[in-house]
Amino acid sequence: MNNSKAQKLKKKVKNHIPKDWLTEIRIVYRMLVEIFNDFRRTGWINLAIITTMTAILTLFGALLRTTLSVSTFAHELGNVLEISVYLKSNADANIVSERIKEFNHVDKVRIITKEKSWNDLKRELDINDIENPLPDTLHVKVDKPTNTNEVFEKIKALSVVEDMSYAQDLAKKIQVLNKVVNTTTVFVVIIVAILTITIINNTIQLVIQSRKEEIEIMRLMGVSNWYIRIPLIMQGALYGFVGGLIALVPVDIVQTMLNNIHKFFVVPSPVFAGNIVVISVLILGTAFGASGSFLSIKKHLQV
Repeated sequence: MNNSKAQKLKKKVKNHIPKDWLTEIRIVYRMLVEIFNDFRRTGWINLAIITTMTAILTLFGALLRTTLSVSTFAHELGNVLEISVYLKSNADANIVSERIKEFNHVDKVRIITKEKSWNDLKRELDINDIENPLPDTLHVKVDKPTNTNEVFEKIKALSVVEDMSYAQDLAKKIQVLNKVVNTTTVFVVIIVAILTITIINNTIQLVIQSRKEEIEIMRLMGVSNWYIRIPLIMQGALYGFVGGLIALVPVDIVQTMLNNIHKFFVVPSPVFAGNIVVISVLILGTAFGASGSFLSIKKHLQV
């Protein structure tokens, strides 16, 4: 009795489920089975591929995170750096200040009078019986570090300026380091792409060769081309995703070290840096893994 009711209920439920849903579910199930079987066929090679992918993506993730930190340091240093302008004795600091404010890229001008500078110096060195030798000084803040040289040259051309200074060498070194790290990161992305696609390409080629007869039978039976291709593409994408997932462990160690450096120098860490690195590593690994599979299919699988 109970079995009869169960059969009727099952039949009723089955009748209410659109057949195309059942077909799609079966197709997805069969694709998952094929992906698992392909992994089983490649055997120990899976470990070698994932290990290689992990090493490559770890290097990429570490460099990307370093790039974000170096860029932040360069930006913060540029915001802190000011151009010190020492005026001649006959110059009016207020007039010169207003003149400099009219220049492009000048964010702020702060006046340090020679009286204030002298009083501060006397408190530090305990000197009283000497005439004030200091000039009026202007501290000029530029909107962006890259515009510092342009503003520096404009101010230098003013006839009332006696001398000028700013940490030019330090600013240039930070900018050069920033460019080197950015260029290296781009170079590593290219290497990651080439190595990943090559490794996955060769692996999928082995899978295709091992399933050659099976694929030919499916093709003759009229099975959809994408039904044959998708499991292979998913296998490559899975290699990249798993490799990226494991790579996040050493990358997280690098992130912790960089965050400690930021705290030591009292420079805020890049906003969302951790999320950017995690997403980039996973997406890059998955995309290049899938691309390697797709290229192998185009070359070696005639469907």
